[in-house]
Amino acid sequence: MNVDAVVFDVDGVLVDVADSYRRAIVESVERVYGDTIEKDQIQLFKDAGGFNNDWELTDAVALYLLARREGFALSLSTFTDAIAGMGGGLGAAETVVAEELTPAARERVFAEWDRDRLRDVFQQLYLGPERYRAFEGGTPEVEGTGFIEDEPVLIEPATVNALRDGWGVGILTGRPENEAEVALERAGLGDIDEHHRFTMDDWDEGKPDPTALIELADRLNAESLAFVGDTLDDVRTATNAAEGDAAGREFHGIGVQTGGLTGETGRKKYEREGAAAVLDSVNDVPTFLST
Repeated sequence: MNVDAVVFDVDGVLVDVADSYRRAIVESVERVYGDTIEKDQIQLFKDAGGFNNDWELTDAVALYLLARREGFALSLSTFTDAIAGMGGGLGAAETVVAEELTPAARERVFAEWDRDRLRDVFQQLYLGPERYRAFEGGTPEVEGTGFIEDEPVLIEPATVNALRDGWGVGILTGRPENEAEVALERAGLGDIDEHHRFTMDDWDEGKPDPTALIELADRLNAESLAFVGDTLDDVRTATNAAEGDAAGREFHGIGVQTGGLTGETGRKKYEREGAAAVLDSVNDVPTFLST
């Protein structure tokens, strides 16, 4: 694969978020509604698509559990399959719930569904008191170390050096800018030019919309670009960019198995979405691209 630039997702690629973002999803719903799902079940939402924003994924989990209290009959896997069938994302989740419940039950569920409260609890758990004050400007109710402090770095310094020497490097993440900066500093990529990275704050659509990836190809002067991610939406973003780029440039989606998609099952899911390659980790990228 002859590429001019490599763009990276952050979560599950550069840093491990199993005990940070994914833990925050599970525990936020538990704190607000007294019930939750298992952490490994989060992948069902990720695979359904449209849940690059973990706040919205948290909302969808809460909505499902509230609906179950009102007689919603679908299992979690059937629920997420139905979401996928409607194109993915929180809007699809709302539609599935609305169609399955009686009008009275639907009204009770949506009345109890407090997205603002879920987001606030999520941020307190994830950031911890000090960062919550700094990033959110609020007074925390939750004490203890923020989950953001438990994000092991996945990318090795030698990999960072090899990438800098061989390719243009960009970042495309669903994280807010402040949180992205924390992860990038830890990963040794904090000095990447701000014009070579997109965060949640930089574009509204989110993955798998290809707008930001196409723009990064422009900014990196790349005729051929690889996008390395850990979800099916990351691969879809590259595929959508290849189909939608007016300049006819090449975009290749590379899936790594350090997020929720692992083993042979994960490999097959990536391949069905059109991944150009499936690698064990981000540290295999330089060797793969040089072969």
